[in-house]
This record gives sequence, structure tokens and C-alpha cells, in this order.
Amino acid sequence: MRRLVTTLALLTACSTMGLVESANADSTPVGPLPQGPVQTIAVKKGQLVALALPRPSRGSGLVWRVARSYDAKVVQQTEEADVGSSSIVVVLEATGTGRTTVYFAQTRGDTGTQALKALRFKITVT
Repeated sequence: MRRLVTTLALLTACSTMGLVESANADSTPVGPLPQGPVQTIAVKKGQLVALALPRPSRGSGLVWRVARSYDAKVVQQTEEADVGSSSIVVVLEATGTGRTTVYFAQTRGDTGTQALKALRFKITVT
């Protein structure tokens, strides 16, 4: 129940869009990713997954971007929000069974090609 309330609170807070750049075909590609933490997540189809990214300090020019394509048949991004003073939360919906990895890179601006930090989320949907 607590998880459901937390997820609903995050979705309610998700009104600020554009905090994490998506990996579109027209986005500047991100180069090699540095080693970074890997989080493994298992969910059921239809559930929501909230990924918390540390918010860069304002004025630093740093942004989090989806660095690699992921399987949209498994998860799809539904919302994102700047939550509190220290986190950006990206909400994904588990849309189909399977496995995918969502890679985030921290770059200087949305056209930066050098990944300064990386986060990996290995997601399994059953």
C-alpha cells in the first residue's frame, strides 16, 4: 500500500516536463558511458516504475539524458518531475513482458556528447 501511495504521489507531482532529455532520433548521440551503478528492477506488466536520478545543481549546465535506446515494447516513459531539491524522478510504465536496460547519461547540456556520469536500470517485466 505504501508503494502505491508513493507512486501516486510521484505521479501527482509529475507536472514539470523536460527535465530528462529523451533519446530521439534527432538527439545528439552520447558517446561511451563511464562505469556507474546498475540497479535491477522486476515488475509486473501494467505497473509503474519510478527511477530517481540525482538532480544536478542549478546553473551547472548538466542534464540527464536517456543515453541509449531501450525496448519500448517492455517499458515506456510516462512522466518526469523535479521532486524536492535533490531528485529528478522518471516514471516508466511496464507495457509488455521482457527485459530491457534504460541508460541515463549526465552531459553538459542537451547536445553534449561526453557522458560525465552514467546510471543503468535493468528492468524485467513479467
